[in-house]
Amino acid sequence: MLAKLVSFDTTSRDGNIPLIEFVESYLDSWHVPHFRVDYEAGKTNLFATIGPDIAGGIVLSGHTDVVPVDGQKWASNPFEVMERDGRLYGRGTCDMKGFIAVALAMVPQFKAAKLKTPIHLALSCDEEVGCKGVRPLVAHMRDHMKKPRAVIVGEPTSMQVVNAHKGAVTFSTEVTGHEAHSSLTDQGVNAIMVAGELLGEINRIREDLTKRGDPTGRFNPPFSTIHVGVIEGGTAKNIIPRRCSFQWETRLLPLADPAEVPTRFENFAASLEPAMKKIAGDTGIHNNQTNVVPGLAPEDNSPAEHLALHLAGANSTHAVSYCAEAGLFQQIGIPAIICGPGSIEQAHKPDEYIDISEMRKCEGFMARLLEHCR
Repeated sequence: MLAKLVSFDTTSRDGNIPLIEFVESYLDSWHVPHFRVDYEAGKTNLFATIGPDIAGGIVLSGHTDVVPVDGQKWASNPFEVMERDGRLYGRGTCDMKGFIAVALAMVPQFKAAKLKTPIHLALSCDEEVGCKGVRPLVAHMRDHMKKPRAVIVGEPTSMQVVNAHKGAVTFSTEVTGHEAHSSLTDQGVNAIMVAGELLGEINRIREDLTKRGDPTGRFNPPFSTIHVGVIEGGTAKNIIPRRCSFQWETRLLPLADPAEVPTRFENFAASLEPAMKKIAGDTGIHNNQTNVVPGLAPEDNSPAEHLALHLAGANSTHAVSYCAEAGLFQQIGIPAIICGPGSIEQAHKPDEYIDISEMRKCEGFMARLLEHCR
């Protein structure tokens, strides 16, 4: 099953329809009802239910898209599973088709068990570009479906139970200056240098967040972070640049105020604009929030956490700094945790792999879920 899933190049930019069609055909062969919730052309989500059509089910959630292999040096075809030394190599083996493969391979056993509690499969798209694709499915679950009791998101955690992840807010900032000859700096507004002042403020905010730290002591790194990933601007070295833009993000602790960073940034930006407009009225700074992924906060007495600890045979929970879809499910009132095979350290790299032993652990997890739902 894993080999078949990996054979579909589901890089986020290209879509996931062929993989979804395969899964639909497979589910049809086992008489499992399912439906799609489309995101955009070439990209869709799939939801399936095994067992009775009642509230209180358990959702096994996984994203079908993968990151690109462009520019990476692979020892083998990234879209063909290769077994070497107890490991299965291929794009998505770890992140996160391994979890989906185990869930799908268990469908015949789930069907035969005559479940009293339903097991749902939620396969999403475009997770790797900001958890965007699953949002129509989450909204459909909120508005039109019987409420599940728990969601288990199968991101790679080495089968440890994760009850907290950071959130992310991304921004695009555009500085509009005023062109002039580089010898006449008093007659122009240098968009790149204004952007430099904005980057300085981002660094000051970053330092403050680092000093504040993580009161729970659970995250690595133990603080909210800020990162600038792309910057561009200017025409030539002897032209005062009219334009400079940059893209940046915050990775926030689950209980952090998502408005704090952009409010402070935009207040600083506003303080720079009067001097710019004094030279040219059409200058300015525009900051646009491009995406928000909510964090996953620990919940006292969470049924998802209790269930996952039982199924994993664990007695403690963990926190991760990457984002996942779990926070979106929690946002609509469905308890969620993260637990899946493989290590996040192998994700997104050339020669991505998952240990066969991790797949076996996940099989045991699913077998115990079957008994619980039976």
